[in-house]
Order: sequence, then structure tokens, then C-alpha cells
Amino acid sequence: MILGAALFAVPATAQDVAAQASTEEASVDEGSIVVTGSRIARPDLEVSSPVRVLGREEITLRAPTTAEELLRDLPSARPNLGPGVNNGSDGSSSIDLRGIGPNRTLVLLDGRRIVPFGLDGITDLNTIPIALVDRVDVVTGGASSVYGADAVAGVVNFVTKRDFTGIDLSANYRITERGDAAAYQADLVTGASFDDGRGNAVLAFGYTKSDPLNQDSRSFGVAALNTVDGQPQGSQTAVPAFLLGPVLPGVTNNGLGYVINPTTGAFQTATSQDLYNFNPDNLYQTPLERYNIYGSARYEISDAIEMYSTAMFTSNKVSILSAASGTFTNPYFLPLSNPYLPDAARNQLCSAISLSAAQCTAADNATSATDPNYREVPVTLARRFVEYGPRFQSVDTTQFQIQAGLRGKVTEGINFDVSAQFGETNQNQTRENWGSYSRVQQSLRSFNTTTCSNTANGCVPINLFGPAGSITPSMLGFIDLDSYIRRTVQQTVVTGSINGDLFGATSPLTDSPIAFSIGAEYRKLTAESNPDGSARIQSEVLGTGARTPQDFGTYNVKEAFGELIVPLITDTPFFYNLTLEAGIRYSDYSTTGTSTTWKAGGSWEPVEGFKFCGMYQRAVRSPNIQELFQSPVTGLSSLAVDPCQSTLPVGNAALSALCVATGAPAASIGSIPSPSANQINATTSGNPNLDVERARTITLGAVFAPRFVPGLSITVDYFDIRVTDAITTPAQGDILNGCYSTSLNPTLTFNSFCALIGRNPINGSLNGAGETLGVVLASSNLGIIDTSGVDLSINYRIPVGEGALSFGFNGTYLDHYTFQATPNAITRDCTGYYSTNCTNPRPEYKWNLRTTYSNGPVRASVLWRHISGVDIEPAAQTPRPPLTTPQTGGPNPATVFDAYESIPAYNYFDLALGADVADNLELNLLVSNLFDKQPPIVGSGAGGTAFNNGNTFPTTYDVLGRSYTISARLKF
Repeated sequence: MILGAALFAVPATAQDVAAQASTEEASVDEGSIVVTGSRIARPDLEVSSPVRVLGREEITLRAPTTAEELLRDLPSARPNLGPGVNNGSDGSSSIDLRGIGPNRTLVLLDGRRIVPFGLDGITDLNTIPIALVDRVDVVTGGASSVYGADAVAGVVNFVTKRDFTGIDLSANYRITERGDAAAYQADLVTGASFDDGRGNAVLAFGYTKSDPLNQDSRSFGVAALNTVDGQPQGSQTAVPAFLLGPVLPGVTNNGLGYVINPTTGAFQTATSQDLYNFNPDNLYQTPLERYNIYGSARYEISDAIEMYSTAMFTSNKVSILSAASGTFTNPYFLPLSNPYLPDAARNQLCSAISLSAAQCTAADNATSATDPNYREVPVTLARRFVEYGPRFQSVDTTQFQIQAGLRGKVTEGINFDVSAQFGETNQNQTRENWGSYSRVQQSLRSFNTTTCSNTANGCVPINLFGPAGSITPSMLGFIDLDSYIRRTVQQTVVTGSINGDLFGATSPLTDSPIAFSIGAEYRKLTAESNPDGSARIQSEVLGTGARTPQDFGTYNVKEAFGELIVPLITDTPFFYNLTLEAGIRYSDYSTTGTSTTWKAGGSWEPVEGFKFCGMYQRAVRSPNIQELFQSPVTGLSSLAVDPCQSTLPVGNAALSALCVATGAPAASIGSIPSPSANQINATTSGNPNLDVERARTITLGAVFAPRFVPGLSITVDYFDIRVTDAITTPAQGDILNGCYSTSLNPTLTFNSFCALIGRNPINGSLNGAGETLGVVLASSNLGIIDTSGVDLSINYRIPVGEGALSFGFNGTYLDHYTFQATPNAITRDCTGYYSTNCTNPRPEYKWNLRTTYSNGPVRASVLWRHISGVDIEPAAQTPRPPLTTPQTGGPNPATVFDAYESIPAYNYFDLALGADVADNLELNLLVSNLFDKQPPIVGSGAGGTAFNNGNTFPTTYDVLGRSYTISARLKF
């Protein structure tokens, strides 16, 4: 049962769910409730999989503006995409149960699938009408045989209010103590019953808006910090421009490159003071504006048949802000006759390509590309277009879904449900102030300040060598490029099932009949990405870090499923209840063929209030459209230190040779630039030859609700999930360490890992456009994911005076999480670590403890959120055979600032106060992060690009600081 709005533990019954469901507007028909984790609707039965329930009271206390805010702190979940992700965001929010990937968590609305957001099949939580949600069921033990193979880690089911009557108007407003990051939400729900209660209709409208929060709005985000030394750092795409290649004879290169001396016009050694601070124009909170409409209706055609339908429409706009665009580390061909190139710098470039003084002068005086003295130098020239202002990226998404069905009784004990649904997501992504690579190249090919070599399209020569302001509006006007991407996802689902008593059959030792469910389902999913011409070309849109290919994919699946719950013994000494449970699902995918998913388990309650349960499940997940059909894309990943940068390979002939073998020019050894802004290229792609992945899930639990301690319930659940033939890509550390580390490659010879590295042909770095693939992260079925741990839930409610005091504890202990990408890679242990390989922190302990006192119309509640301490993944050691042995492969500790090598345990406290000030008016105040706890600082290269943002991990730790939310709810 829900105690004091805390999470309660199960196995859950339909009676439990009915008891905690909203009863303010209408009664609940227990026989209509299907507990998440089973398709059998019978109130006396219990499921053996662990289920957690967030009731309406808990939702009210947390005052979330989106479903992602409600779920991100669940101990069983790992934060994923959401408003705390800026670089790397696609505009969606998602949940990752057990941390094995959001593509292995299924999100449902009233037990039905929701049309996905993108080609990866993941549901956008921004589409959930949170005001209409009565409770959230979270199955954390896998549910593939019941709902489909993508429920490997579990299911999150948002259950809406049923038979709502009246008007419910709610609103909340959040503001931080510093007066920023405001968020607004207003919702109107109306409902009415008709024809003497045979029918009911509900219509809900919602509006949500959250403001952006720039990183320089917080002291810890004013400047990017280097994970190596803790000092301010920035991007080599700066003003004045950085020259990152070729190597200039006689000028020291410390790994940063060269910049022009404004007095002499010559290139000189760059320093950290020359780097560009990109933090101010990046975001800790991405702004969201959302409109949603939801409607549902049902009507009893007869005593045995009910017709029902639902429809939802959501319009989301997420705006992503980034620092000003620039040439970044793309390669260009620079004519020595360029009018803006200072003479001293020209002479240095001539020396770099071995031109004599006379040849250099002749090249400077060339007046056309056909002049025999015309010469171009391949350069990596990084200039920030500060004159442009920040880059904008808006993601406008509309999603609609309609469903209609019939349900009712076949006989007194057998029910049926047949439905069909169709949904579509349309996403329009617009990028402004980014610029065109090809037009910059065209503008560089000029011989005077007014005319380009190619004048066909009104080319304006550009000055990349001057200070801020030297790029004029007309120059920007020529290179300006707005880029558009449209993505469309369509989903069709037709399903039918019959459930109830198995013709009255019972075990000899009980009067409870065997319950069953059988059914069939057809699903079709189609997804496509249609970018404009510029977005399809690698690096044509400056600053994207990746092209967007035109991709299309579709598949369909036909499934049949069945489920049995068999009460064996009831009301017998030492067998108050003994029940077996089994289920099976047979699938036929158009892409991967046939597969079977099944489960078997049961529960034993020796005496009332003491129960033991367990479930063994086998799941088979077919690859999604992105995993199968995505074209190769070169994007960005985080790296603090490149093994070939600067002087690292100097004096090590084998390492130097390996750097050259992986694409670095021989002349660049000793001066290869360090990763630009702690980022390198990473190339990913789908694999049409992928097959299914297979998962084994074990859950064992115990529930203690002793009658002699009224109000107390304790649940302990052990989980063990192992995914084999996993669809994965290697961690970049697997590849870089496997090639350049003597512990993994003792002789430093070219091997299979080295073949997956492609360096910049101009300067040898892992940055740049064109041929620079960086680290190639190829998809395969060669991975293994393994995780286990224990969930603990304790709820206790005691009377205190005229009121009641309740405690609700929900925690997870992570025993281990390991990942092996291929048989040639180590089995990486990420338990309690963070790194560019393990990405955001994976704490061993995470818990929530809510304490609530209520007395009539007044209530006060404190939520304690705990995240245990984590460390950076320890350095790579000599592999311990066999490679299936869990081990770490993190960065060299000498390359990590001491203060950034660990994060202590974090404790957050939230205070909620509420009162029913009138029969129909409720007011609440929430103070989040009560003690204004600041996030840990780890620099900008300690974790993955998407999650290590603004020197910290904003999806894991609070960056807003103390904030206040005022909520009001008016009911009629």
C-alpha cells in the first residue's frame, strides 16, 4: 500500500492499486484494473515481478513539469536525456531502467505503447500528460513476455484517471533562489459521465514552459575547466584563429597550435590564454514549451461490451543553445595569395611546405588560380565567428496517437479486449547561425579584399586572421547557412486478448481458479530522416560535428502470447498462498525472423503478511531501425588526452610509428594538437546484419507486512540481468587503449583496434572533417551486459496525536555493472565509476527517504535523496585473462586533476508543505535542494559529451540550486 505518498513495494495486487488510485472523483472498478506486469485482470491475484508505484500524492509532492523530472531520481533508474543535456540532446527526454540503455525500457500509457520519438524506438517522456496521470507503475524485473522484447529492463506505465467527473484546474510555478530557470505549468482536466453512468468522457489541456539557464549563470560554470590540470580551458576555435596544421619550422608547438601575433603578423606558440571560453553560451537547462491535449471516452454498449477510445496530441519545442560557430578543426586549402594573410605568416607557411623566398613572393602575387605561381597550403585553421552570435537549434515535435477498441465479457469469468491504434511523430529540427564549410572554403580562395576566385554566387572574401569584428556582416551573409532536418515515425498496433478464469479449473488445495491470458498482436513501425542537402554532407554545416544522413527503415512483427497464474495452495498451514506464474510470447519480425520470450516464477506466502517470490525470464530483443539502418555518421565524443598529442610519442619509436600508421603525418609527430575542447571525432553507423540480442533476468524477492506491526511493510528484491549477443558499440577506451597502451598492446604493433582509428591527415589529431573518422565505433552482436543488485523498500505509518507520521524508503544497491563490447575487449567494470568509457556516474547506493506528517488538511514532507560516492574509472592495467574477468580500463591517473578523480556522496533534501485551504482548493509549496548543495566539479573531459556538461554531470547532480515551486489545484 502507499504509505505517506512514498513508493510502495510489491508484489502488487489489483486491490492494492485500487486502494491507492485516485478516489476523489469516482470509484474504481477493481475488476477493470490490470496490474502492470500482467495482462490478467483479476483483483485477487498477484504478480511475481517487482513493481513500484508512484501514487498521485507523490506526484503532487514532487510537482514535476515533465514525466522525466518525476522519474530521474528513481533509485532503479539512471539519468538519461533530458533538460540537463545540451550538447548531444535531440530534444527528447527518456528513462533508462537499470542503466542498460533506454532502448531496453518500455514506456506505456495505460498499458499501451506510445509512438516513439526517433529512429531508435525510444519514447519521449515530454509527451506524457502528467496532470492526467493517476499513478505510475514501474516494473523493474523485465516484462518482455507480457509486453514485448524491448521491455528487457522493465516497464514504466503511466496510468491515467478513470471515470473522471468534474473540473480539475492545476498550475505551478518554479523559480530558483537566484531568480532564474523559471518553469510554468497549467493544466485543465474536465470529465463527465452520461447515460446513467454507462459512459464517461475526459478532455485535458496542458501547457508547460521552462526557461533556459546558461552555464555562466552559475559560478561553477563560468569557464570550462580542464580535467587534466583543473585550470580554465577552452576551444582552439577562437579569436584570433588557431593554426593547428601544418607544422611550422622554428616555432614551438606545445600541443595547442599557433596563433598570430597581432603586432608582427607572425604565427607564435599558442597558450591557454588564447583559448575561447565556450561555456557562457551553453545551457544547464534547455528550454521547453509544450502544448498537449488528451481525450478519452468509453461507453457500455451492453452489459457485456464496452467501447472505448483515446486520442492525444502533443506539440513540443525544445531550444538548444551553443557557443558561436566557427571553422573548427576542418581542413581548408589556403591560397598564399589570400589578401588577409599577413606577410610574416605567409612566409612561415611557405617555409612549412619548403618554398623559397622567391617562390613565396611569386605565390603571393598570383592573381588567378590558373597562374603557374598559384599555390595553396592545406591548413587546419580554427576561427570562431563571434560576430555571428550563438548557434541556435530548435527541435519542434508534434505527436498524435489515436486508439479505439472493444472490451467486455465473453462469459462471467472471461474477458476480452480488442483494439487498434495509430500514432505519428513529426520532428522538425532547425539550425541557425551555423555557417557553410564549402562557402568558407570558397571565400578563402581570393586574391583581393573584394573578389573571390569563384564569383558565381556573390562570394565575399573572408578575413579569418583578424581580431573580433574583422568578419563583416557581408562576409557572414555569404557563409550563412540555416539547415533543416525532418524526421517522421509512424506506429500501428493491432492487439487482441482474452483473459480470466480457466473454465473454473482449480488446484485440489484451493478454491481460487487458474487465471489465464492469451492474445495476439501486430505492430508496424516506420521511421525516416529527411535532412536538407547541406545536412547530408559531412561537416558542411559548421559546428554540427556530424552529418545527418537520409535514412529510412521499417519492420513489422506478428506476435502471439499467453500467460498463466496458478494458485496451488491457499489457507493451509505454512501455505497461506502458493502461486505459480508463467508466460510466453512468440514473435516473428520481418527483419530478424522468429524468436521466443518466456517467463516462469511464483510466490509463496507461508503465513499472511510474509511472502517470498521469484521470476526467471528469457527475453529476445530485435534491433531497432537506427541500429539496423543508420548510415555512417562522424560525430563527437569526449577525450582529455590523446596518446599521440604533443610530445607524448617523442622518444618512443614504436608509439610514434603507431601514430603514423593510424593516419598522422610523420612531420606532425611531436606537435599533434590535443583534443579540441576535450572532444574528438567518433564514427558510428547501423548494421543491417544485426541479429537479435538475448537476455536472462532473475528476480528474487521477499515481502514482510506483519499484522502485529500495523502500517509496516518491507520489501527486498534481488535482480540479475545478463544480456548476451548484445547490440553494442565499443567504448572508445577499448579502441584507444587496445591500440596505444603497452598494457594491452605490449609491442605497440598495428592491430585490429588500430584499424578502427582514423587521424587528421593534415595535423595528425583526432579532430577535423573529411577523412578524419576519429574512433570508429562499429555496431555488432558481440557485446555482453551484466548487472545485478538489490532493491529495498520500507514503508511505515504510525498515528501521532490527531495526525499521522509516515516513512517511505526506496533504495537500490548496485552489486555490479559490467560491459564487454567484443570478445577482444576487456569486460569493463563501471560499478561506482564515471569516465569517458562509463560516461555518467553509476553509484553503488542510491536511495530516497520520504518522511511525511499529515494532520487533517495540513501536511509537511521531507524527501532525502542520497547518491553514494563515485570515482573516476581506474587506469588500464595489463588485462587479466580471461577477458571475461571484470576489470577497469580508465585514464592514466597522471592525466587527471587530483580533485576530479572522485566525487563524494551527495545528499539532497526537499521540503514540501501543503494545505487544503477550502473544500475545493489545495495549495502546496516545494523547496527543492533545501540546503543549496552545489554540484561536484570534474572538468569537461571526465565523462561522455552528453552528460559531462558545464564541468559537472547535470543529469545526476542538481545545478539549479535551491528552488521554490508554488502549486495550486482547484476542483469542482
